[in-house]
Amino acid sequence: STADKPTDDRTVAFILTTGVHDGGQWDMFANIVAKYGVVPKDAYNETFQSSHSFPMSAALNRNLKACAVKLRQMIADGATEDQVQAEKADMLGKIYAFLCSCYTEPPKTFDFEYVDKDGNYHAENGCTPQGFCQKYVGDLLDQVVSIINAPTADKPYGKTFTVDYLGNVVGGRPVKYLNLPSADLKALAIKQLEDGKPVWFGCDVGQMLTRESGIMGMHTFGYEDLLGVKFGLNKAERLDYSESMMTHAMVFLGVNLVDGKPNRWKVENSWGDKSGQEGYYIMTDEWFDEYNYQIVVNRK
Repeated sequence: STADKPTDDRTVAFILTTGVHDGGQWDMFANIVAKYGVVPKDAYNETFQSSHSFPMSAALNRNLKACAVKLRQMIADGATEDQVQAEKADMLGKIYAFLCSCYTEPPKTFDFEYVDKDGNYHAENGCTPQGFCQKYVGDLLDQVVSIINAPTADKPYGKTFTVDYLGNVVGGRPVKYLNLPSADLKALAIKQLEDGKPVWFGCDVGQMLTRESGIMGMHTFGYEDLLGVKFGLNKAERLDYSESMMTHAMVFLGVNLVDGKPNRWKVENSWGDKSGQEGYYIMTDEWFDEYNYQIVVNRK
């Protein structure tokens, strides 16, 4: 869809520079689950590449750029839509084979064995990823929505937004956000925590963070006092001027309330037990306002 644009067009340049990586959005995860289902961890083992994805992604992106050169040249030379799609299908087949060499092919069927809380053994043979998902996950992913706080002039509150070219499954649901004030994100997160459920959230994790102690707070470092400079940007200005953006997803497990208002949040990260306090972090409520951008909560 961008083949008629030059490579220095801002959109094309961004796509070529960003490429494919192992980050993503909540709706991307939901799309993959809806299309393929889920399996128990022991049905699809880890590989070296699943924990060391950078070199794999680098090789994949080199290949994708070679594909982009060929497809764009075909279109420039007047190839038909059928010819372009046939070439693209062949490229995707080779990419799929490359990914299978890194991860092995996703299982089509598997056996599920477990012991219940009463000590009784159960075995379900010939499960499929989609059938397993329908039985044990159900419609949970259809019950949740993404809420963001982006207080920029181009995104009025109470409206939904998407991002061009950010989807990951053809025909899947689009990446979609409802923009609300930060106070509303907090109120919704607290309701879900009070309901006994964790809250997925997306933030700019590298800002004012100490990995060792697991503190996310606006006064963690005294940069301005030390350097004699003033930064002074508000949240909207940080977004508009590319000083901050959503970079990482984690989970809220708890919140400390004083007179009904939050002053700090308990966070579980995915960087292992050597980071933070055995993998857990404390986020101040002030940091939430400045650097937390998204939560995913149940519609209710």
